Amino acid sequence: MRNVARTSLVDSAIEELRREIASGVWPVGTKIPSESQLAQSLGMSRLSVREAVRVLAHAGLLHTRQGDGTYVTATDESKIALRRRLDTAAAMDIIDVRRGLDLVAARLAAGRRTEQDLAAMREALARRDASGREGDLDGFADADVDFHLRVADAAHNALLGDLYRSMGDALRDSVRDQEQAALDPDSSHADLLQAIADGDAARAVAVCVAILDRQERGL
Repeated sequence: MRNVARTSLVDSAIEELRREIASGVWPVGTKIPSESQLAQSLGMSRLSVREAVRVLAHAGLLHTRQGDGTYVTATDESKIALRRRLDTAAAMDIIDVRRGLDLVAARLAAGRRTEQDLAAMREALARRDASGREGDLDGFADADVDFHLRVADAAHNALLGDLYRSMGDALRDSVRDQEQAALDPDSSHADLLQAIADGDAARAVAVCVAILDRQERGL
């Protein structure tokens, strides 16, 4: 870690700590050095370091556990901001966004999927169906989101996959909000998988529209 200039000490410390986090020096889940160690490395007072840590904790990159230390919780503030926005988004807004993402993912997946992609989708769908039969709403929601993530992965567009993953928690909540209605048996996801396996982009998109229409009616 570089020794920082004496001007704007807190801002300099914030940028240096942010750089260490973003570069992976401190991966998510790891504890950063103690306040005194950071102050020595940065060549500044513990008070300046404490304020920098407080700012990054407020931003969502760090979390301080009383009596334990400070841990890295994220590496990208923009993703945190999006996650916070998604946490407060209305269910209908989530569906509206999915009409864009899901349809693009299904269309691309139908043309680009590999046998490995299909196997991953089948595995997620099997877990989804099993959870539905058992009445396990949490397991069902997790598997449902995993299935759609596998579809996005099959599109082989890294940006699309990242966007979908950033919505993961919001998507799970939208499924759970439907409660028992979400568990009602239907063949739509199996139909989507078959359309993708057949390379039929038009049918894959049509099935996605039907799935989202059904979820919208359930709100």
